[in-house]
Parts: sequence; structure tokens; C-alpha cells
Amino acid sequence: MKSITLKKEKIYSGNLLLINAHYPLHNTSPSSLTPADPRFPDILIQRDAANALQLILDKISAKNSIVPVSGYRSSAEQRSIFYDSLKDNGEEFTRKYVALPDHSEHQTGLAIDLGLNQADIDFIRPDFPYDGICDEFRKTAPYYGFIERYAKSKKKITGISHEPWHFRYVGYPHSKIIEENGLSLEEYITFIKSFGEHNRYIYYGKDSTATEVYYVSAADEETEVVLPDESIYQVSGNNIDGFIVTVWRKP
Repeated sequence: MKSITLKKEKIYSGNLLLINAHYPLHNTSPSSLTPADPRFPDILIQRDAANALQLILDKISAKNSIVPVSGYRSSAEQRSIFYDSLKDNGEEFTRKYVALPDHSEHQTGLAIDLGLNQADIDFIRPDFPYDGICDEFRKTAPYYGFIERYAKSKKKITGISHEPWHFRYVGYPHSKIIEENGLSLEEYITFIKSFGEHNRYIYYGKDSTATEVYYVSAADEETEVVLPDESIYQVSGNNIDGFIVTVWRKP
């Protein structure tokens, strides 16, 4: 066995950060930003998310049908969007569809708003229906690490109205676990917290490969995580109080 040591501030980085009205973003400068689509060089997301997005669009032959509308936003950009919407659309609309500055997933570089490729695209609420190529994207996305973040049935939990255009990269297999269990990201973070190092959640993919997922509470300064030798693993902070560890078992 081997061990790794994680500093306390690492709870604020990773693909599984929970960002909402209760848990603000701490790391406001995400690394590895790259264009979500080479045709739109100013719309950026994190590299892993961009690669996964392109794989989905290639898989369903949707590059001419679906376009990125909004990706990474700085704190200043989110603040401007929020207050411009207050002025233009009023408080009720803005509270439903625009996150407070430093409480927006867009500031992580892990969120992307998508829309149908058409002449007139609404920046706040782009058209992304539940049929045709958009629904094909929605069904394919969890196999590549994306979830539809704000479902209509989860409004009371997420605090955000239904946004069928907003997708969040959490990585695989977390995306499939979330989809198969009908969870919001808030519910998933709570669900995984019930699994510790000695009681791990095991996810079996279609090819019967097993992935272990579990939670480790953050210590005051440093946290030690024990892992199998030569294991492939990933660790993400949850932005609250600890880490979600993912270990891919050898076949």
C-alpha cells in the first residue's frame, strides 16, 4: 500500500466541487483553461471537460448542430452578468437563472451552457430542448463525465430553476452514478459521504470493470489517504469538508 498527503486547501479543488448559494468558490483561478470548441476561442472550460465535450459532439455528429454559449467566467464577469440581469430582467428572473458572484459553477471552468446552432441565441436561456440532437447529447453526456446540473425536479435542492442547457463536468463514473440514481450533485456529495475508506461504494461499468468511490474527511492541516500500490486514482475536494477518492481497480 502507499499513502498520499493532502493539504487542507485541496478541499477547494477538483472535478467534484459543490458550488451553490451555500458553498462559494474559493479558488477563483482554475488552471488548464482551453476553448470548449476551437471555433469559439473565447469560450473556455477546463481541458478535461473540453476534451470530453468534443468526444460527445463527435460521437453524436453534433458539431454543426450544438454550440457552446457560455463557459468559464471570472468573478468580475459573473458580477457583471448578475447585475446586468437585475437591471434588464428584474430580481425574480435573475434569482432563478443567474448565480450570485463567486457562487457560480461557471467560475470553476467545469460548467458549459449549450444551445442549438441558430441565428438568435439567448445568452441566459439558450434553446436546448428534450428532443432531437439535444436529447441525444443529454443521454450520451454521462458516459463522458457530464451531467445536466439543474433538473426541474431538483429545484428545491439546487436553489436554481430548471436549466436544460447547463451541463457540469464531474468526471466518469460519477456522472453515471448520478444519472442512474437520479441525484443532484448536492445529493451525490451527501450520498458518497456515507462511504468511507472501509466501506467503499463500488460502481460496475458496462464492461464489468469496478471503480471504488469513497469519502475522506479533511483533517485540520494535512490528511493522509492510503491507496493500493500502482493504483490509478483521482482525488477531488468537495468544497465543504473533505475529499472524494476514486480508485480504478485492475481488471
